[in-house]
Amino acid sequence: MAQKVALVTGGMGGIGTAICKGLAQAGFKVATTYSTPGKHEGWLEKMRAEGFDIFAVQCDVTSFDSCVEAAGKIKQALGAVSVLVNNAGITKDGRFQKMDKTAWDAVMSTNLDSVFNVTRQVIDDMCELGFGRVINISSINGQKGQFGQTNYSAAKAGMHGFTMALAQEVAKKGVTVNTISPGYIATEMVMAVKEEVRNQIIAGIPVGRLGHPEEIAALVAFIASDAAGFMTGANVAMNGGQHTC
Repeated sequence: MAQKVALVTGGMGGIGTAICKGLAQAGFKVATTYSTPGKHEGWLEKMRAEGFDIFAVQCDVTSFDSCVEAAGKIKQALGAVSVLVNNAGITKDGRFQKMDKTAWDAVMSTNLDSVFNVTRQVIDDMCELGFGRVINISSINGQKGQFGQTNYSAAKAGMHGFTMALAQEVAKKGVTVNTISPGYIATEMVMAVKEEVRNQIIAGIPVGRLGHPEEIAALVAFIASDAAGFMTGANVAMNGGQHTC
């Protein structure tokens, strides 16, 4: 049986890297996107040194045309994508009364418009194959909101609205669509926060620690598997008990 192809957007960050590795270990051929030319080379070299052969393509996920081009390159190199992880995202935090249109548009474009731009390129192939997994990486703050993150929280909540609607459209084609909403994960970005601030965050997490990127990756690998075929339209919270709904 031919290897299935998985595409992870924003796969070179902390969570994205763990997801790429996890899917490769689960037997997928893995592709990822990068936005800035040159910066991907060191990451790919590190992945190869660890035994992971990952295909990378430059793509501006906020541009529909760029996504068309990138998806074409991936399909030509690896075959049709049957698992998509919409993981690309940015933050531009600030109180709403001081937030400018640029900060709003940048976050909405990268975090939400990208979900349409990329998914639209692969959904037809998934339906034709009779197997597909769209996995949207949202956030705890898309579920509960967060001070200073009206743009980010709105975009992340919108991701799950997309999930619920598309899940109903493609279910009979063997395609599932699900959301994962991580809490605070021990990525380089979070670990760079001042220790006293980080300790305050941890104090608010019932399990008493930050999550690990590999835990998110393991959940992604399960949802991508054949065993998760009855799971669709769901939003799986993985936040150490910090928020329940």
